[in-house]
Amino acid sequence: MSTAYLFPGQGSQKVGMGLELFAQVPEARALFEQADDLLGFSLSTLCFTGPEADLTDTINQQPALFVTSLAMLKAMDLAGWEHPAFAAGHSLGELTALTAVNSIPFADGLQLVRKRGELMKAAGEREPGAMAAILALDIPTVESVCAQARELTKSRLQVANDNCPGQVVISGDESALEKAMTLAKEAGARKVVKLPITIAAHSDLMTSAATEFAEAVANTPITAPTIPVIGNVQAIPLTTPDEIRTELTAQLTSAVAWTPSINYLLAQGVDTFAEVGPGEVLLSLVKRINRKSKRVKFKIDD
Repeated sequence: MSTAYLFPGQGSQKVGMGLELFAQVPEARALFEQADDLLGFSLSTLCFTGPEADLTDTINQQPALFVTSLAMLKAMDLAGWEHPAFAAGHSLGELTALTAVNSIPFADGLQLVRKRGELMKAAGEREPGAMAAILALDIPTVESVCAQARELTKSRLQVANDNCPGQVVISGDESALEKAMTLAKEAGARKVVKLPITIAAHSDLMTSAATEFAEAVANTPITAPTIPVIGNVQAIPLTTPDEIRTELTAQLTSAVAWTPSINYLLAQGVDTFAEVGPGEVLLSLVKRINRKSKRVKFKIDD
């Protein structure tokens, strides 16, 4: 039996994240200071004191989560945590995972994450969209709902996140999404929640971002990971630089196959999951996927 490290994506940020790590772990402090120097502004201050609106802006949120998660990894290494057999990250977290396993150097990974945020924000301004969470419907039903909404509105819409059984996120044009929300309720969804975001992540509305991001990825030094990282798109290990480059570009317009990713890890004998970064969003999803799994979280006082 073995352990997998999971790295969170957008939505896990909160003002104050990383402050204890910065104060008590010199290696974590050094990482935040390096990020501040590389970016040319105090990302650490934004993480520790906000303001929340600036931290939530995707252009800042993505590097903030990236650095905070890797700072926690430094602390876990120093505390003697067992090294994982596998790693995985949710959306943005996939880049953190690849950096954690030495596939992408930290400085290059930080610049790539910042670029990802810039391009996603610009794509959202060019082609505003919407996202919604649908509870208590399975993937085939949600895909059918999306297909109906696309046909009725002649607009773009797709599954964006297969988070866990009964929690699916859809993304696309506003008109199609509004229609899908109504259709989902008619199909028996327990709850449908429109997310407070105008960036239609993991949908065709990110095509322009994906095209430009591909160039940034092509110019980033990438090596084979030291341990397998499970890709979001196909829920299988990324083992070569070419596979990683293809994945990182495709991911922007493809669904995050989180449920299949966790099921793949379970099938490989993983019995313990550790979330490396702020919050416990991914551990709660793992619990919904497999209640028998062991779920652990690093605390600074451990």
